[in-house]
Amino acid sequence: MVNYEEAEAYLVEIPKFTTKHSLEYIRECLSRLGNPQDAFQVIHVAGTNGKGSVCAYLASVFQEGGFCCGLFTSPHLIRINERFQIDREPVDDELFLRAFEKVKGLIDQLTAEGKHHPNFFETIFLMGMWIFEQAGVSYVLLETGLGGKIDATNVMERPLACALTSISLDHVQYLGDTVEVIAQEKAGIIKPQVPVIYDANRPETARIIEETARSVGARAYPVKKEQYIIREMTSRGIDFSVENGYDGVNDFRIPFIARYQVMNAALALQTLNALRGKVDFTGEQVRRGIAGTRWQGRMEAISPGVIVDGAHNEDGVASFIETAVDFKEKYKITLLFSAVDDKDYPDMIREICERLKPDCVVTATLFVDRAVDAQILADEFVKGGCGQVQAMDSVREAYELACKLREDGLLFCVGSLYLVGEIKRLRSVK
Repeated sequence: MVNYEEAEAYLVEIPKFTTKHSLEYIRECLSRLGNPQDAFQVIHVAGTNGKGSVCAYLASVFQEGGFCCGLFTSPHLIRINERFQIDREPVDDELFLRAFEKVKGLIDQLTAEGKHHPNFFETIFLMGMWIFEQAGVSYVLLETGLGGKIDATNVMERPLACALTSISLDHVQYLGDTVEVIAQEKAGIIKPQVPVIYDANRPETARIIEETARSVGARAYPVKKEQYIIREMTSRGIDFSVENGYDGVNDFRIPFIARYQVMNAALALQTLNALRGKVDFTGEQVRRGIAGTRWQGRMEAISPGVIVDGAHNEDGVASFIETAVDFKEKYKITLLFSAVDDKDYPDMIREICERLKPDCVVTATLFVDRAVDAQILADEFVKGGCGQVQAMDSVREAYELACKLREDGLLFCVGSLYLVGEIKRLRSVK
């Protein structure tokens, strides 16, 4: 058997953004693996921002309810194992390597027959389905990769429910250059007679989801910001009340400081309501599950005063700003920022400069092929009116400098999940 490093090296060499294969191709691959996806029930989640968070809330509640639950999500921050969680813990190396060997054997068969090699995400998806079957989970929270309609995860023909989080411009070169086109692609996960729970705050995307649901006879459950009230925000979390609670419970707490996480929690709560009669919980199980949710890299405090957030597109950055502004009156704000070149980083930086006006900014060049040079990022911040801006060649140097500049204020590390991963990796080897 190969070791972890060898398996990881093979996987990361597979191009991540190749032309997707058809769903028929994925079904054939699954069939050759024995159709592992038939061994459990699925809740399918798509959207631009918030997919992983909604899945994390649901995974926590399912665990509180005593169900064995799998979570398939992306990307990972440090190790690929993070993409496959069972009862909220990444799978161990032994099961990961068994899955790799199984899928690698399938790939060898396919290529020997002159058929295409699955792309990176498809390979990971096949591994995940086999892992969850072997682990004997009852439910899987399944996050789409890119898009929805032709995403590998969309081979699931009869999920228990489909959830669609906020939809905005992202990956426009792959999904389309308007939110309407992107919404149409993501709404492709909606199935006949399967309840669909969705973020209805944006009328142009809500309309497309509603029309798609109506056309296939799927009951639609809209969620809007007007359906909840934030009661209290502290550095430890947010207390809120929601109209559509669960089992008579309407007051909840989340362990995150970001306002947008309340919307994600409300989507999870509505999903649980839509599942009543198929999967049931007590109100207290739901309350504890929501309060005990863990999710890496999304407004996550990794040490006192140091927060990492994977905001990596305009919508994500807008949500980050909304949270950071809440703390600006009390704290000095230092920002560590990085980006990759397929994102609209000039607009992201412009928004940060206009709405947040951080006291100090440090930019870093990520250790990935698509990284934007730190000096280019720094120049954008200077152009936006930020006074104290420094560019560093590496994340390590940038992080060390930003921690010094923070003093008694708050340090936000934002702009890419790659940045979050590199910071976490640095901290893990200290």
